[in-house]
Amino acid sequence: MVEIVDSKFMISAASISFAPESDLQNEVVFMARSNVGKSSLLNALTNHKGLAKVSSTPGKTRLINYFDVTFIDRETTQKSLAKFVDLPGFGYAKVSKSIKHDWEKNLTDYIAGREQIKLFIHLIDCRHPRLDIDTSVSEFLFENVRENQYILQIFTKIDKLNQKEQNALKHEFPNALTVSSSKKKGTLKIIQVIHDILQKDVNDEN
Repeated sequence: MVEIVDSKFMISAASISFAPESDLQNEVVFMARSNVGKSSLLNALTNHKGLAKVSSTPGKTRLINYFDVTFIDRETTQKSLAKFVDLPGFGYAKVSKSIKHDWEKNLTDYIAGREQIKLFIHLIDCRHPRLDIDTSVSEFLFENVRENQYILQIFTKIDKLNQKEQNALKHEFPNALTVSSSKKKGTLKIIQVIHDILQKDVNDEN
């Protein structure tokens, strides 16, 4: 079993030019429409309630937040390091059009140009799985992802669906994962999948 045993806030960046320098490709980017539960998931995965601040105003945060995260494989006792990257929520922002344009350009430049990213995690509210904005984000990711980068879809708030609805969702999106941050349902599997993806090319090289 793999667990996250340590996590801490590192830095906030307004754009890719202020992102921390690194030679490692170990960044895991969390991206979602506002109010999907991104901060809650980050806190649940790291077992750190105050790691990512849950804002009462969707779309308020316009910074890219970095967190240092330590994984441990309990079977081998081997530790590995990664950076979780919390991108601002998209699709909701009570700001001027000029600020919103600059903000969205910073995000697209970051997603397309940040070579240190290993995994993109696109979070979607399970109750609204087919919104146009999420479809557009998915298409953008698949168009811009490099060969050595990965994409993972995760449906949040799965506890809001009954079993029949959950089965239908899994049938329609067989490669996606589901999670309930409040119930801690699905978090261990997500941690394992993230860890395995981060280690994939490292193990291949060795």
